[in-house]
Amino acid sequence: MKSGFVSVIGRPNVGKSTLINSIIGKKIAITSDKPQTTRNIIQGIYTTKDNQIVFVDTPGIHKPNHKLGQYLNRQAYDSIGDVDVILLLVDASEKLGPGDKFIIERLKEVKNPVPVILVLNKIDRLTHEEILHKIIEYKDLYPFQEIVPISGLKKKNTDELLKTIGNYLTDEVMYYGENEITNRSLEFMMSEIIREKVFQLTHQEVPHSVTCVIDFVEVGKTSMTIHASIIVDRDSLKRIIIGAKGNMIKQIGIKARIDLENLVEKKVYLDLQVRTIKKWRDKEEYLSEFGFRDFE
Repeated sequence: MKSGFVSVIGRPNVGKSTLINSIIGKKIAITSDKPQTTRNIIQGIYTTKDNQIVFVDTPGIHKPNHKLGQYLNRQAYDSIGDVDVILLLVDASEKLGPGDKFIIERLKEVKNPVPVILVLNKIDRLTHEEILHKIIEYKDLYPFQEIVPISGLKKKNTDELLKTIGNYLTDEVMYYGENEITNRSLEFMMSEIIREKVFQLTHQEVPHSVTCVIDFVEVGKTSMTIHASIIVDRDSLKRIIIGAKGNMIKQIGIKARIDLENLVEKKVYLDLQVRTIKKWRDKEEYLSEFGFRDFE
C-alpha cells in the first residue's frame, strides 16, 4: 500500500471542501457559496486496498482583515511545505485573477518544493475548447507536475485525479484505520454543521463574524441532547440570527438537526443559544478558546 498527505489549497470558494467531501463520500467539511467557509485544517481520509490518501482541506488564502484572517492564511501556508503532494485548486469557470497568481508566487517561494498538481475545477460549466484554453493559460505559470480538469460537485474525472495522486505517494504505512474518514472530533463536526446552517440561512454580512461552539452534550441510549452556542461580535447580528419571534434560530435548528442526526445516528435535541462577544476575531483569548490556536 502507498500512502501520503495531500494539501488542497486555493482561493476562497473554489470548491476545496466540496471536492474532498465528494471523494470521501461523506460530508466531513462544510460548504457554502460564501468565501472563507473553511476555518480549520480538516483531514479527509480516503482508503482503498492500494492507497491511503490523507487530504488536508485548508482555509482559502485571502487578504486578512483581522487576527482570525491571519490565522487562516498561516494554516494554509503551513500546510504547503509539510505534505507529499499539493493540489492547487482553481475555479476554471472564472478568469485567472490576482488571487490565483498570488498563490502561485507563494508556491515558488517554498524552499523544498513538493509536486504540485493543478486541478481545474468546475469544468461542467465549460466547453471542451474552453478547458483547453485554461490549460494553456496556466501551464507556463508554474512547473506543475500534472494538470487535471475535474468537476468536484459532479464527480467528473475525480477518479483520474485519484489515480494521478497515487503516482506521487511514497510512504508505505497506514496512518489511519481503514474505516476512519477524518481526524476531527465529533464535537467539532457538530459545531461545523450548525455554522454551515447559519451560512446558508443568513445574509452576506453575518457569516464571517460567526463561530459555533458545543457547550456540552448529554448522551442517551437512543437520543442525544446537544447544547451549543452561536457566537457573534455585534448585538445587531444576534438579533438577525434569532430573527423575528425566534423564527431564524428555529430554522437553523431544524436544518442542523437533520445533519446532526445523520452524523450521530440518533435522535437529536438541539439547544441553541446566541452570544455576543465584541471583536472576538481579534482577541487571542477567544480565538484560542474557540479552537483557533498557534499565534506565536
